Amino acid sequence: MKLQTKKRLKKNVYKGDTMPPPPPELAEMLAKYHGQPDALITVLEEIQRHYGYLPRHHLEYTARELSFPLSQVFGVATFYNLFQLKPPGRHQIRVCTGTACHVGHSKVILTHLKEKLGINEDETTPDKLFTLQTVACVGACSLAPVMVVNEHTHGRMTTDKSWQAIQPLHDENDVTEVES
Repeated sequence: MKLQTKKRLKKNVYKGDTMPPPPPELAEMLAKYHGQPDALITVLEEIQRHYGYLPRHHLEYTARELSFPLSQVFGVATFYNLFQLKPPGRHQIRVCTGTACHVGHSKVILTHLKEKLGINEDETTPDKLFTLQTVACVGACSLAPVMVVNEHTHGRMTTDKSWQAIQPLHDENDVTEVES
């Protein structure tokens, strides 16, 4: 029997942290919560409020600066649907799919908006104007079906009313492009 020669194992040597320091505004946010292990969701909310979404590098900085495992930071950021990992469109459209809205045919409204905008749930239009999302409940069940455009809640929606609610935003963009 022939002896097998041992293959050399590559040694992976830790070369230290190669990430540069975080941007100053992010460093300031993170410094407020240093040493607070229960502040992760609060930090992520603040980062998203400032940047509009959670950039990947900012999640990595958060893990490093606050001493969280990166898997925990990503786990929290992907578990809660209020966090966005991609830049949203200028206008966010959220269609409620809670029980009262579901009974009020919110799925029909969602399908209508998908067709009119040419995107699916959790996608942004190519012109970066609209992001379409669903939410489990917006807490306005007496107005079902409900749609939230940016921060404005629209109740008793129909397919026609849903498009009418976002049409002025679409037209506003057309005017802005002509003026530019």
